[in-house]
Amino acid sequence: MRYDAVLFDLDGTLTASAPGICGSVQHAIAEMGASELSDADLQRFVGPPLYDSFQQYAGFSHEQAERAVTLYRAHYAESGIFNAHVFPEIPNLLRRLSDEGVYLAVATAKPLPSAKRVLDHFGLSRFFDRIIGATWERKEVSKENLLRDALPTRYGRAAMVGDRNYDMEAAKRVGITAIGAGWGYGSRLELESSGADTVAMTVEDAADLLLSDALFKPRGFFISIEGLDKTGKTTQMNAVATHIRRMGYEVLETREPGGTPISEEIRRLVLDPTKTMCPATEALLYAAARAEHVREFVRPALLRGKVVLCDRYVDSSIVYQGAGRELGVDKVMAINAFAIDNLMPDLTLLFTVDAQTAFLRRSSATNLDRIERSGELFFQRVYDAYVKIAQDSARVRCIDACLDIESVTAEACAQVDRLLASR
Repeated sequence: MRYDAVLFDLDGTLTASAPGICGSVQHAIAEMGASELSDADLQRFVGPPLYDSFQQYAGFSHEQAERAVTLYRAHYAESGIFNAHVFPEIPNLLRRLSDEGVYLAVATAKPLPSAKRVLDHFGLSRFFDRIIGATWERKEVSKENLLRDALPTRYGRAAMVGDRNYDMEAAKRVGITAIGAGWGYGSRLELESSGADTVAMTVEDAADLLLSDALFKPRGFFISIEGLDKTGKTTQMNAVATHIRRMGYEVLETREPGGTPISEEIRRLVLDPTKTMCPATEALLYAAARAEHVREFVRPALLRGKVVLCDRYVDSSIVYQGAGRELGVDKVMAINAFAIDNLMPDLTLLFTVDAQTAFLRRSSATNLDRIERSGELFFQRVYDAYVKIAQDSARVRCIDACLDIESVTAEACAQVDRLLASR
């Protein structure tokens, strides 16, 4: 183990929080009747104590700075606090450190209630043994004191990861390794000139520095999206992918049949409305495309710690060929057993509308593929089979796709958050 205690800054190190912070600073300055700041000056507010920044970069007096901070906090709490995202790969880094038994803490000049709110929102609080922040009262905030409070009582070797000069300077005064977060808001020159022992330009570089086995990565997450055609799956898949990326995970979006060159060729064949084929051939083609997809795309991505978001997976074969084509659920599952090679989703989001509603939506659409042209009785059998799968499998979460789009998205993202927090 290279370090048994690692402290992290929050803004600019764990989260890319500049949009929300800068917007709230600009709001406060406008309310004070002062001139707008340049983008470069606004960026300097990310991380340091606000009182000092308003005096240094906006030229405010002590009393004006007090008023500006009050205005900032009101605006930030209402509309700025979640205008951010987690830097890519941060959750995987924290998971790996936690798995190695490393003590983890956050030391931030942000008020503690706000810091906890941000960490809770992005699902990061669970990784940390201690969260240290400033108080709401006006007083000098020393990064050095924050680091001292964040350190455990006993440790062998500790490091501080931060993106600004005061993070590095404080770490050196405390006597711990100073690692510059080059992916944040401070330049490499700023970090090195302020005493950084080393600068990690990416989160992966930080993993190489902090972990005893940098080659190890925790398995990623596999999420499938299911439902009848015309249930809004594509819209919701895009929204879920955006949400997961904001949480700091790399998302790979794919589809079935498809996802690899060979699988895409099979897709063109099996969905071509000018082609005819027997149900057994259809089922075998889907399984062949899936076998290639699993081995060449899905499993390798999971082993690299990615989140794989897949539009349809083996459940679609069970319901469309097993039930819809009446080949038999058990027979289609047997066909696919070799194809999936024991790889099942960690979570399946099943977007539900009744068969008749879905059929009416399809009937008004143009350019239907070969499967979508199947009759109403076919899709009733598919719907019934989906209901059965949902009843029998704990990994399946049903989401009412008849609700408004925002409500559907909120429920889907909530289910995903539960999965991401499960490890």
